[in-house]
Amino acid sequence: MNSDQILELFRDAGALSLGHFRLSSGLHSQGYLQCAQVLQHPSHARTLGEAIAVRAGVWDPVTVLSPAMGGVVIGHEVAHGLNVRGIFAERTAGDLSLRRGFVLVPGERVLVVEDVITTGKSTRETIELARQAGAEVVGAAAIIDRGFGTELDVPWFALARVELPTYDPGRCPLCQSKTPIVKPGSRPDSNPR
Repeated sequence: MNSDQILELFRDAGALSLGHFRLSSGLHSQGYLQCAQVLQHPSHARTLGEAIAVRAGVWDPVTVLSPAMGGVVIGHEVAHGLNVRGIFAERTAGDLSLRRGFVLVPGERVLVVEDVITTGKSTRETIELARQAGAEVVGAAAIIDRGFGTELDVPWFALARVELPTYDPGRCPLCQSKTPIVKPGSRPDSNPR
């Protein structure tokens, strides 16, 4: 799949919303990509997962690790495409942790998979969690990169790039124009604006 085909899936599924949004990163934006609207369709989830698996297979991961909530479905589909184990990390008191009996062992080759990367915060936290367990993070992947130059200390890619500007809350033109804000993401809202 190329970037245009992926974005067409998002448009067809009504997964691109316009308005005023507080992203999980804390940044504000006039656009929001709701991957769950695409991933609710098993055929789309499978297609996107296989597309990531084809590209990430060169890293030879034995486990796919995703941050919950957004990365769970796509992580599972990538793991299916690679025929490896797929697990996820959950937030407990704001921090990511492995629960439900999931463990990583020293030297385990891990691919971190996310739905959308904006600042890379959740992806970096997931990478760090794997490293704390002694695993080797071989790379990271996402469906969408909207991060404008996000840097990770592992090789990474996204299937498509979407340019939706983000704003620091103190400099957000949508806040200044008093446009009502929506917080659609899965990270708990500890500092509403």
